[in-house]
Formats: sequence, C-alpha cells, structure tokens
Amino acid sequence: MLFKNAFSVAAVVVAVGCAAVGCTDDKKKTSEAVSVGGSGEPSSPTETKTVGGVTIGPVYFNFDDYTVNASSQSQLTAMAGQLKTNPSTVLQVEGHCDERGSIEYNLALGERRAQAVKSFLTNLGVEGARLSTISFGEERPANDGHTEDSWQKNRRAEFNVTKQ
Repeated sequence: MLFKNAFSVAAVVVAVGCAAVGCTDDKKKTSEAVSVGGSGEPSSPTETKTVGGVTIGPVYFNFDDYTVNASSQSQLTAMAGQLKTNPSTVLQVEGHCDERGSIEYNLALGERRAQAVKSFLTNLGVEGARLSTISFGEERPANDGHTEDSWQKNRRAEFNVTKQ
C-alpha cells in the first residue's frame, strides 16, 4: 500500500510539473483559437457548434479503443463535406482519455484517437494539411466524476478551429 501511495504522489508531481511547463503555451494557443469542447473554458461535452460553416462536436470512443465507431463515422462524414465546402477552415483535433491508465499510456492513446479522426477525415477528401493533432491524455476531463458515465464523456476527440 505504501508503494501505491508513493506512486500516486509521484504521478501528481509529474502531472503538476507538466501543467506548470506545458499548459501555459497550450492555454495561450487555446485562447487565440476558437474554442469548441473541452479546451480552455470547457463547454458541454455533448455540445455541437457551427464555426466557419462547419458543424463540430466531440467524437466519442469506447474504453481503451481508438476506432471511429459507426455513429461517429456519420458525424465525421457530414463534417468532411462541410470542411470541403469551407476550404479556409483549419482544425486541430484533440485526443482525450479517461483517468484510468498511466499518464504516458493515456497521452499515447489520446494521440491515436486524434490521428484516427484525422485519418478518417483525410480519407474522405479533407486535406491533411488543414488538420493537426494533439493529445491531452487525461489532463482535460469533460467530466470530473469517477463513474463509467463520466469516463465515457472523457474518452473523446474534440476540435478547435485554428483558422477560418
């Protein structure tokens, strides 16, 4: 039990250290971009918005998975069509995870989720140069709860419009 507590303290120290070093620039970038979803001041994780002629909202994933599921495919297909008719809109795809798993594992999983969304959109004809990816792992939860319902809302990809 002592090892588990020591590991928890170490994880908190690493997380706080990462927040102190990396989040200042991220928050600055987020405040300069049009924020949608869990970046900066989070909006509702189920909220969709239309920005630059493109309807964007979170894409959700199953536990420990980065496969774009059927309901997300239809959402992303519609988004791809809108992106193709609004060629000046540039997006950043953010990968997020729930709190389970190590910090390193969740950062990698968040990156795979963001890349899966980017790949899906590029396969539908959206220029890859208009899509960037970033992983926040478990650092920016949409819901702070510790239940399956909360975790489901945290396993997502969200979008920031970086240019219109």
